[in-house]
Amino acid sequence: MSSPPSSNDPKNDVDLSSSSSSSIPKPQTQKIPGEYGRPFFGPIKDRLDYFYFQGREEFFRSRMLKYQSSVFRANMPPGPFISPNSKVIILLDAISFPVLFDLSKVDKKDVLDGTYLPSLSFTGGYRPCAYLDPSEPHHSKLKCFFFSILSSRHHTFIPLFQSTLASHLFDPLELHVISNKDTANFNNLSDNLCFDFAFRLFFNKNPAETILGSNGLKIVTKWLLFQVAPVLSLGSSNKLLNFFEDLIFHTFPLPWFPIKSGYNKLYKAIHASSSSILDEAERMGIDKDEACHNLVFMAIFNAYGGMKAWFPSLIKWVGLAGPELHQQLVNEIRAIVKAEGVTPLSLEKMTLTKSTVYEALRMEPAIPYQYARAKRDFVIESHENAAFEVKEGEMLFGYQPFATKDPKVFERAEEFLATRFVGDGEKLLKYVYWSNGRESENPTVENKQCPAKDLVVLLSRLMLTEFFLRYDTFTVEVGSLPLGSSVTVTSLTKASSNH
Repeated sequence: MSSPPSSNDPKNDVDLSSSSSSSIPKPQTQKIPGEYGRPFFGPIKDRLDYFYFQGREEFFRSRMLKYQSSVFRANMPPGPFISPNSKVIILLDAISFPVLFDLSKVDKKDVLDGTYLPSLSFTGGYRPCAYLDPSEPHHSKLKCFFFSILSSRHHTFIPLFQSTLASHLFDPLELHVISNKDTANFNNLSDNLCFDFAFRLFFNKNPAETILGSNGLKIVTKWLLFQVAPVLSLGSSNKLLNFFEDLIFHTFPLPWFPIKSGYNKLYKAIHASSSSILDEAERMGIDKDEACHNLVFMAIFNAYGGMKAWFPSLIKWVGLAGPELHQQLVNEIRAIVKAEGVTPLSLEKMTLTKSTVYEALRMEPAIPYQYARAKRDFVIESHENAAFEVKEGEMLFGYQPFATKDPKVFERAEEFLATRFVGDGEKLLKYVYWSNGRESENPTVENKQCPAKDLVVLLSRLMLTEFFLRYDTFTVEVGSLPLGSSVTVTSLTKASSNH
């Protein structure tokens, strides 16, 4: 096996796509290794391995070693009786993974949650934009609608996030960790921050001042859980609890009725706060009711749900990196802010801060899965001159944390290196896939890349900027959650007077 390329050597910036050189002969296709097992029992065995007997990472790693291939067949949860077909082709390397974005080869219809589709009762009877393939006419209308909302709010991104950070994160952090000399659960504070920010950003309203009152976060958490429970595990080591969890979460779809009243209240709160937005949707040819259900999904499932998983991961990796990185970030951030203030342009000049965010996205993307269905027969290429034939209709699954930690692309791939994307390292951004597309590409109405991709990066840089304007360093303890990481802030040092 050849040594991995250096992240800072432009000579090693080799295009790993299958079309990188017409002079290289195409490899012969081979059979995709792996097996699905017996009907019904095979999917259940793989589900138990994935959630309980092996765990997610070992599930993939053990099969990759067994088959000596980063492309293989297996079943993905939940299986019977939720998934009509749990058979997938798993892609775990940087060459094969991007086929999931190639809409000339794959279809993205109803694959957001993988091998199953939650009841449309959770979304008002509509298939939200996230479930649509770009070939479907309504996709373009809805994505244009989202782009127009984001464009109209661009002037509020920085000031709104700054004020929400101060009130929902920094003030309570200081109260717990500095004043009370205690620890603080970052996830709980971040959840409040993300929900309040998303609601104010899209609907210009404090959610507590709507009919949601103080129950908004409970309602949206329950709504999210009932949709994604089939692919989550609580991670308990108790076998009895695992049995009941598997029976309740992974065997039958969770019903709609326990959250019906809460969702209706959420819908009404957003509808009442979105009259001008819904008028715009109607002018674009979108029914107001459908537009409002899409707003719920975009603001809560996509925006809030994504930030809920992502911000703790960002703080986890920066916290674990330690005081040396913290001092470097302090020096960069405070020097630039002192000269230019906090603006989109000044944030763009913070090269280390930018690289730190990208590296955290590489290490732990908020949504680690990507699915697509082959719309025709084609060949997937992988490392070691391997090529595999995929048949029309087969489901493809990519696990991003393996693809974005491919050791044949990234030097010291398993390590968090904050400077990885500084200078020539920026060329490696095309192998960072967190947004349902390459980081080097942009969302359009013709693709499935996250419409708020650039906003997420901006807010992540802004969070680090505001954090290190206020604090010199901090320490954390980390753990795992069903989706993402748990982070506890154990110490916090306010900015020293000499800064």
